Amino acid sequence: MSINKVMITGNLTRDPELRATGGGTQILHFGVAVNDRRRNQQTGEWEDYPNFIDCVVFGARAEPLSRFLAKGSKVAIEGKLRYSSWEAKEGGRRSKLEVVVDDLEFLSSRNGQGGQGQGYQAPAAQQYNQVNQGYQASAPSYSAPAPAARPVQTPPPADVYDEDIPF
Repeated sequence: MSINKVMITGNLTRDPELRATGGGTQILHFGVAVNDRRRNQQTGEWEDYPNFIDCVVFGARAEPLSRFLAKGSKVAIEGKLRYSSWEAKEGGRRSKLEVVVDDLEFLSSRNGQGGQGQGYQAPAAQQYNQVNQGYQASAPSYSAPAPAARPVQTPPPADVYDEDIPF
């Protein structure tokens, strides 16, 4: 078994680019800069080294996100890595590693003030949790619809006692 899960926080390096396929699927591309902190061997001081990560959002959520994201926006992203390779027009193989976004959380509002709790959860990854406690009315927020009420089921009684467990 292998796990393909990525979690990053950083700032957008450019305005997002929204495109559509011939079939009408929306695709949003943007870049995020994250820092790697290392100690300089000569000076002994800590230094930030930026890493630039390409990110992509597919489907109906791409267009609404494109309206609220801008260069410099601070975001938290959860997704998975995807490797692509292709033949370049000028010859030779090209490749890249990018993050396919499942969840995106706005860490700064549109007017540049810091804030937390504004986010978008991918429909495939809806967890219906209440992480958006720091909501600010001035910032956009996308949230999944409330789940349908389910009857509460109690587990069947177990004949296992603490002293029966071997650890």
